[in-house]
Amino acid sequence: MTAEENIDQEHRVDRAQLRKKGQLTLPPRVRAALHVQDGDEVEFTISPAGDVVLRGMTTIPTDQKWFWARDWQAGEREASGLIAAGQTTVHGSTEDFLEHLDRLAGSG
Repeated sequence: MTAEENIDQEHRVDRAQLRKKGQLTLPPRVRAALHVQDGDEVEFTISPAGDVVLRGMTTIPTDQKWFWARDWQAGEREASGLIAAGQTTVHGSTEDFLEHLDRLAGSG
């Protein structure tokens, strides 16, 4: 059994060979673990001890950046929780929906 095979399931080892100009190819398991694909970026964090943490980064188009803002994501989590709890309203038409909004605005 090799040293790599002896590592437990939580701590797998993959290797890549450094090529000219500092280039390397991430092994398939590493790409999968990082959830990266062609065109994505990776971020390197170097600790004072010299350990390097590699994190996958996905580029977000600027016209979609608003969706990933902290406040918007908090609202998305809140909405998902309400939906999961069955706290939703279904309307039969646009008019019914708008009347419902008017009632809510009038009661506040």
